[in-house]
Amino acid sequence: MEKLLLKNARIITGEQAGENDMSCGFLLIKGHRIERVGTGSAPSIRDATVIDLEGAAMLPGIINAHSHGLTGGPSMPSGSRAFPAAAVHYQRNRHLLSGTTTALNVCGLVLPEDIDAGCLPHPLDVHVATAHSPSSIAAAKAVDGAGLLDKHMQANARFIMAAGAKALGEAGGGQTLGGSAQDYRFIPEAIRQATGVQVHPLQARRLKDAILGAKLDGKGRHSDTQLAVIMEEADLSDRIAVSALRALVTDTVMPPVKLAMDGLEELARLSAEIGVPAIFHTAAPTIDTLLRLAATYRDARMIAGHANHPSFSTAEAVDAARRLRALNVAIDVSTLDGIETRWRNTPDTFDALIEARLVDTISTDFAGGDWDSILGAVQRIVRKGQMRPADAIALATGNVARLFTALAGDRGILRAGKRADIVIAEAHNFSRVRHVISNGRFVVIDGQVCSELPEGAVHPPDPTD
Repeated sequence: MEKLLLKNARIITGEQAGENDMSCGFLLIKGHRIERVGTGSAPSIRDATVIDLEGAAMLPGIINAHSHGLTGGPSMPSGSRAFPAAAVHYQRNRHLLSGTTTALNVCGLVLPEDIDAGCLPHPLDVHVATAHSPSSIAAAKAVDGAGLLDKHMQANARFIMAAGAKALGEAGGGQTLGGSAQDYRFIPEAIRQATGVQVHPLQARRLKDAILGAKLDGKGRHSDTQLAVIMEEADLSDRIAVSALRALVTDTVMPPVKLAMDGLEELARLSAEIGVPAIFHTAAPTIDTLLRLAATYRDARMIAGHANHPSFSTAEAVDAARRLRALNVAIDVSTLDGIETRWRNTPDTFDALIEARLVDTISTDFAGGDWDSILGAVQRIVRKGQMRPADAIALATGNVARLFTALAGDRGILRAGKRADIVIAEAHNFSRVRHVISNGRFVVIDGQVCSELPEGAVHPPDPTD
């Protein structure tokens, strides 16, 4: 069995408590597993291929436990049509090139058998979560459901877990609970069909909040005069009446909401019954329900997905995370498009939750496909001095493995016996990924996906050959 010795690297193991930051050392891989991790000079290992990393940083492969767009089968909690195979391949490449080696697709209505349906082979290790509960399926059909076949509508989350799903969720979603997908997809499309005008997602968000309130409960609803101002800015004043726009947005957003809320309870109850993690759409419309569920189902293993959701003000997000944490709910924050892209979102709430030490894990979510990388978010945390590098990296590696043991219990930490999923990045900027090793073989070399490496080829070619 081939051995690979990586030396002269600054090792960050992925463990949060008590780890020394950035100690220089070596790592020995044998087959698909890590055989040895050490500090200082590398020993001489007989028959090992030796690669000198020249002071780069060596991290565990990133584990992204809240992603979308990485599988065949129904897309998003709306059960929409599957993403085109080319789009899935592109998204998988983006994740792998940014250091993710394991991803949990939480569209929720995909079956394990759908993961690679119609997709090209790819080295990213993709798994699914299940939200196959009666109300969640009904909510999907109420807003879209065009990608649902009989096998999806008849599926049961308990049995899908037994068939290979790694978690429950995403319970609720941006499509079914008035979230970001309504802003970038459903509301703009409804307005375009009615008026011919293409509104920006931020304008759609403002219209939605003005008509329905941030919690979808009518509180904070704008007067016709106030709404007319937003309509003018969106070039809608001469295209649709105020009353007609109110009806249009209400009819687009609200039909699945009650069903989706019921789905939250169905999955919280199941999590408590079978003891598996459940990921919940965390946003202004759901927070009161999530607090009630966390207090009711104390044995549920609840994860508050994207707790930095833009429907919260920063102060509201921090308060919500504190209250959920007090009920033993794990807090996830997502990069969305708010770390570097900043098309619809900003990093303010992300920063505040990190600063308040309220975050357990980092994911990307989807953000209409505009998500920023997890290592970009980690680098932001380190650059701002909010956490030590070891602690920041653990939010995307060891912490995720601890919460999602069925998904990643064998990886996420650079330790003997663990699966050899490793990222080699620039020591002073973790977002600059050089190489990626997955399951003991190089899958990214010098920033290029090398999925065509023959089986058993575990190291990059010698550039002098």
